[in-house]
Amino acid sequence: MPTPALPCPCGLPATYPECCGRFHSGARQAPTAELLMRSRFSAFAVGDTAYLLRSWHPSTRPAGLDLDPGQRWERLEILATQRGGMFETEGSVEFRAHYREGRHTGSLHEHSAFAREAGAWVYVGPLSPVDFD
Repeated sequence: MPTPALPCPCGLPATYPECCGRFHSGARQAPTAELLMRSRFSAFAVGDTAYLLRSWHPSTRPAGLDLDPGQRWERLEILATQRGGMFETEGSVEFRAHYREGRHTGSLHEHSAFAREAGAWVYVGPLSPVDFD
């Protein structure tokens, strides 16, 4: 879990409890597709598989999720967003997520679809092939 005084793993300047931590705890729901994407990145960074599964669309959600303990998600770049606002029901976010495994660094580039399900934003899946650099 990140230190409360440090910036959130998602890259926004707020602290983890004020930013993605409030979504992970269930105290609030992400109001936009981009904030849901950021909160999902932070969930990967802190190992919150319950939140990842909760924020996944039921039609594409896996039965379980095992995160690699040797992989550290370090930085998120939001490259583009389409729709996904507070009053919309669909949207997409293109991002690059940077990770480290031991001495190896890499990134995951994805253009993802998001939808509102029962009023909450959820991750549907990739719109374009997943690209590992």
